[in-house]
Amino acid sequence: MNNSDLFNIEAYKKFAEDLKRVLEGPNIKKVDLNWLEPRAKDAGIRTKYGSYGWRAAISSRIAPKTVYLGSPEIRLPNPTSLQNTLIQNAPEELDKVLHLLRTLPFYAIKRQMGNNDIFNPHCTLVVSEADVVNYRIGYMWGTTMFKESKRPGPEFTMIHIPEEHPIRQQVLVLPEQNINIALGTDYMGEDKKGFLRQAMWTADNMGMMGLHSGTKIVTVRDKNNKLKTYGVFLFGLTATGKSTWSCHQLGLDHSKGEKTLVTQDDICFLRKDGSALGSENNFFVKTDVEQKFQEAMYNALVDKTALFENVMIKSNGELDFLDESLTANGRAVLQRKKLRVKIKSRMIDIFSKSINLPPLEEVDGIIFAFITRRNTIMSFAQELKPEQAVLAYLWGESTHSFASQPAKAGESVRIVGTDPFIVGSRAKKVNRFYEIIMTLAANYPDKVKFMQYNTGGMGEIIETHEEDGQKKKQLIRKVKRVPIDLMARIQRGDLRGTNDYEMGPLGVKRIVTAEGKPLEEWDINKFYSEEQIQQYIHDLVEGRRQFTEEIAAEGLRDEVISSAERSFRIDKTASKSKGAVPEAPQEEEKAFYVWEPKRRPRRPHFPTRK
Repeated sequence: MNNSDLFNIEAYKKFAEDLKRVLEGPNIKKVDLNWLEPRAKDAGIRTKYGSYGWRAAISSRIAPKTVYLGSPEIRLPNPTSLQNTLIQNAPEELDKVLHLLRTLPFYAIKRQMGNNDIFNPHCTLVVSEADVVNYRIGYMWGTTMFKESKRPGPEFTMIHIPEEHPIRQQVLVLPEQNINIALGTDYMGEDKKGFLRQAMWTADNMGMMGLHSGTKIVTVRDKNNKLKTYGVFLFGLTATGKSTWSCHQLGLDHSKGEKTLVTQDDICFLRKDGSALGSENNFFVKTDVEQKFQEAMYNALVDKTALFENVMIKSNGELDFLDESLTANGRAVLQRKKLRVKIKSRMIDIFSKSINLPPLEEVDGIIFAFITRRNTIMSFAQELKPEQAVLAYLWGESTHSFASQPAKAGESVRIVGTDPFIVGSRAKKVNRFYEIIMTLAANYPDKVKFMQYNTGGMGEIIETHEEDGQKKKQLIRKVKRVPIDLMARIQRGDLRGTNDYEMGPLGVKRIVTAEGKPLEEWDINKFYSEEQIQQYIHDLVEGRRQFTEEIAAEGLRDEVISSAERSFRIDKTASKSKGAVPEAPQEEEKAFYVWEPKRRPRRPHFPTRK
């Protein structure tokens, strides 16, 4: 059967029409946060701080069991056999959802996403009340959103039925009907991302662009001692530090007027004027934080207003954020207005009054920063040209950790825009990003900057070998992680304009001094031989090439494809193996690959990766 034959558009439309009537049934209570709060807390555990926590049977999103139902424009590009089965059975499952909505007790809570004059989706979450532990789902999610207003916004609906049998666990997404359905899971993150995914897709269709990006407003003194204010976008895969660096103060000097104000930590909507509309009132964060490194987040998490899911709460009510023996995805809703840091014995609020970033004309500049986590040869900071920033968005790179996924350790993971919630063509998202930032860079050449930060480290060596007919990986040398204070200094210096960059082996400018201090300790030649460096570059390029070809099949712009092809020239091994020498680059192409290593005394040779 052809994949297209699996979809039943008429069934989806009929379900949407029937749902409107069913949601008016007498078994569905319309409630608010005040109604949910005492009921949720009755089923929770009180911590020593007066906050509450709960435990979910499912501790993460079920992305492999998530499908998009509708026209060809919104479908998954490469569905698995399991997803195809879910798509085929969806009409029957949708009928069952209607039956359950007529039969079981439910509550419905309506909240607003966003706080602006343009785009404020009105979100209705309908949750089964058959089990009292489900009250915390609506309570936690509702706390992340705003109270509904009369501001403009589309109507979104999400149905959540945790009681569906685990065999039929799934998430059904009907973007064209503004409906999401979570079945057989009690993870609140499905509701958060269900509404945000819908909002990003809708924003894209309204001429904006939904971004999986944190945002903040930073005021610094530049090298001429003038105060400058920047809007900052922070892209990053889960666990690369997006929330951490959205909230970090970077060691700025508050006595001189410098400061960081947090606006968003997850999703925003970029507009053509460089502004960004925020989505959430409060944040649903991963809780593996340490006070000395993530002070603002820690202070919000130990406030009585925090709400915890799958976090270790000891018998005495103590919270242990680093004990992940029950789950590695402890989460919490923290109040944005509780983000505080201590400066000279005073607690200072670091949240922005607005969740939105102003237009480019109203600030001194904007910075698009892509956070990756790699452990071998990538510099901790790279300065990108606009076309290189498009490639950073296209590749959305990070790597699997030896600690979390030994079998895949060292392997690249690539997700367009570091956004696993894209509905439809991923190439369409890249093309829109290209259009917006290339226009901004052309209209404001001195006010738009693009950076890439590596929050991983350097020096890791992993070998692959055969064992019992299977490939096994062995850690030969551990990564030397980038210190938090160094990463803060790097970002601080980039904002102040006091760092120095030079062309590096990856075809982009890499940092060489941070606020006047050389970074010689982190020279990759001190970790690897030239042969190893070239092998890592070859592996990186091959992965990027394959991924680019995959996305290009979905309709990538010719300009982006050409830019990617030029970037692949950093791979010298490919030229040698083909017995060809690439033509001398044109001036505008040089930034992609012209680099000659400095000659240094030969260093100890480490085994090359197999």
